Amino acid sequence: MPVNSPTCLSFFERVGVFGASGSLSAKLADVEGKIPMAARRHVTNKLRTAYARASKRDKARILDEVMNTTGMGRSTARRMLTGPPLPDPAEQIDQRRLRSKEYSDESRVLLEHVWALMGFPCGKYLVVMLELWLPLLEQAGDLDRPFATAQTLVELRSMSAATIDRYLVPARRSMQLRGISTTKPSPLLRNSIGLSKAGDEPPTVAGVIEADTVAHCGPTFQGEFARTLTMTCLVTGWTENASIRNNASKWIVQAVADLQGMFPFPLRVFDSDNGSEFINHDVAHWLQERDIAQTRSRPYRKNDQATVESKNNHVVRKHAFYWRYDTPDELALLNELWRLVSLRLNFFTPTKKPTGYATTADGRRKRVYDNPKTPWQRVLESGLLTKEQAALAEERIAGLNPGNLTRRINQIQLQLTDLSRDKTEAMTANRHLDMASLEPSIRRLQTTK
Repeated sequence: MPVNSPTCLSFFERVGVFGASGSLSAKLADVEGKIPMAARRHVTNKLRTAYARASKRDKARILDEVMNTTGMGRSTARRMLTGPPLPDPAEQIDQRRLRSKEYSDESRVLLEHVWALMGFPCGKYLVVMLELWLPLLEQAGDLDRPFATAQTLVELRSMSAATIDRYLVPARRSMQLRGISTTKPSPLLRNSIGLSKAGDEPPTVAGVIEADTVAHCGPTFQGEFARTLTMTCLVTGWTENASIRNNASKWIVQAVADLQGMFPFPLRVFDSDNGSEFINHDVAHWLQERDIAQTRSRPYRKNDQATVESKNNHVVRKHAFYWRYDTPDELALLNELWRLVSLRLNFFTPTKKPTGYATTADGRRKRVYDNPKTPWQRVLESGLLTKEQAALAEERIAGLNPGNLTRRINQIQLQLTDLSRDKTEAMTANRHLDMASLEPSIRRLQTTK
């Protein structure tokens, strides 16, 4: 129904919305030609008092006319008529209500500074890490900055996870990277190795390991290039990495043997995908000699190894990027990088673990997680270590500033970039590929000084 229809005019005049001195058409004359939201505000602001005083029957009719006049839904019309008066559009900037900032600009700068030192965690993890990291950073002098005042520290501690993620959106916007897969299925021994998902019961004892490799090949598979082996415990979240020359079984066995000694508990199960680098006689024989069970994921079910696949992204690619590494110097730098990443990841970076499912009020199934804890805290709570073993592990981080770990990690990343960027970009240019997504990952290193 149009605004100036006879039915609409007569009804509003009859109920006395505008009194005896004016008509609806006169009052809404200034509405025509404005944007629809401005018209809605004019109508509802003028009808608010009359709607509050009207009888139940008249309220229903007012709602009907407002719906026909403005095109709003009934709930929206009722909310606008019963809510507080909306400001005139002319009093707003960019059609939004201006409100004072809850957090200062200095606290946002402090947030980005601490976030970079922590290794770019998400908001849910950052709020948990603050109590662990801030005293260590303050003790090491990393908070001796003009923006790190007592007030900004209080504001930083009071920020919610959602607020932190919202403030960090500009820094994260261009950090989504892409790579290519090198997994090739192997028919060797596959049928004799059990499936890891034969039963759906999650492991409860530490030592069940998922393993996978990531190729540092750049834009092409041609030639020889480094690979990074990732091994992560499903129960504690403890993760170790090692880079190897290629995917030959002897290098895989050597890397698994080296990483085995870096876990603070014995390995019980070694679970991998169906790639030929894992499904071969050398790896199977090495695991059998040490009484470590070998399992594999189902073919074409990548989510069977969801835990280690996630590490491929936010551990390997996050720290080593997508350059091509194919020289001994680059391989040495990668392995130095992983030793530092191991300390920061396992001792100073909390993670959440799924504990089951819950049904929400609307009947949907929702994943339930425990409180964030570092892998080291989970190992201590498991009771697997003796006091001597725990004390020996604690010596690795005694007096260690995690901020220094981040700085050294960034230095190695810049060295790797200097060694590999030109050749990777040259390969890319020859193949007419777009590797522009690498630039944000390099620029973000400049945020940590």
